[in-house]
Amino acid sequence: MTIRVALNHQTRYSFDRSVSVGPHEVRLRPAAHCRTPILSYSLKVEPAVHFFNWQQDPFGNWVARLVFPEKARALAITVDLVADMTVINPFDFFIDEFAEMYPFVYPEGLKRELSPYLEAESAKPLFADWLKRAKGELLAKPLRTIDMLVGINQRVQGDVGYIVRLEAGVQTPEETLKLKRGSCRDSAWLLVQALRHLGLAARFASGYLIQLKADVAALDGPSGTDHDFTDLHAWTEVFIPGAGWIGLDPTSGLLAGEGHIPLACTAMPSSAAPVIGATEVCKTDFNFAMKVTRIHEDPRVTRPYSESQWKAILELGHQVDAEMEKNDVRLTMGGEPTFVSIDDMDGPEWNVTALSDKKTELAGELLDRLQGHFAPGALLHYGQGKWYPGEPLPR
Repeated sequence: MTIRVALNHQTRYSFDRSVSVGPHEVRLRPAAHCRTPILSYSLKVEPAVHFFNWQQDPFGNWVARLVFPEKARALAITVDLVADMTVINPFDFFIDEFAEMYPFVYPEGLKRELSPYLEAESAKPLFADWLKRAKGELLAKPLRTIDMLVGINQRVQGDVGYIVRLEAGVQTPEETLKLKRGSCRDSAWLLVQALRHLGLAARFASGYLIQLKADVAALDGPSGTDHDFTDLHAWTEVFIPGAGWIGLDPTSGLLAGEGHIPLACTAMPSSAAPVIGATEVCKTDFNFAMKVTRIHEDPRVTRPYSESQWKAILELGHQVDAEMEKNDVRLTMGGEPTFVSIDDMDGPEWNVTALSDKKTELAGELLDRLQGHFAPGALLHYGQGKWYPGEPLPR
């Protein structure tokens, strides 16, 4: 099943006068490890740019480096992309044997490579107590690593209420736990720090979240959004040997899926800002808009062909029937009987090997008899038969 969507994102800064616009860095291009297929992408910037260069930051994220030659009254950044929302199984990975159970220890070489993602801030009282309780409830006995990740992710989701917070920056884990609420970036940073204190490499992920309305209402729980929407979002990624980086969304308590499109993944939230730059001091009006549009949908069980689609299919079928009747092409439906030798029914050629000289001889004799009885003078055809599970060759 594929639902193809077009995403449009515009950020606009309007100034009260013409001002000098300093160099800007824009992190609004899907990251290299994005699992959702991105079919097309464009980045448009106004005013005209003197220098535009794609670079990669120390974490491998795409960064557009922009230099503006003249003063401007506004700065507008527009992203358009097309994505295939093919369903992704977030549990589709293997974990190295030594890391299947938690706790485990990273090999020394890998630990050095992951060092920026293992640096944990000192835990203040509330956070330290939260970690202690989490360890006591989740880790009282050895636990599968994936179960541990699911548990800690859901624990953050259950303990932190979600709010839309317009203030700049990210709350510390202590602040988030004290308030018992936070934005997506606050919950993501809390989970990053919790995982690091538990000995796991974790990073902060910033990107787009696309959520589509379900075709049918859920019978056993919430059905999700009642309309298609997209927005900037933040979540957490943890590195597990064998599986690589696994996305955890503590806002929903679920693993990241096809709707999570990462733009920047960094060791610190400040390095993942979508737009970084400066202008002369001035009064600024900020406008931000995003929308997602379905541009293609494959028929599926929960959303079959529409009446107009069925009409077009039937009309095409009638057209094909007319052409075949005109050219005297006649179709019949037949079966494919399966036979076993009564003399050696346990022989390998009747069970696993599919072919043998004796089977060919008996099949030829049977075919000659059937031709003589049902269709004298008919053309005999020998071809490849079905390929059954467990058999190395087709019949």
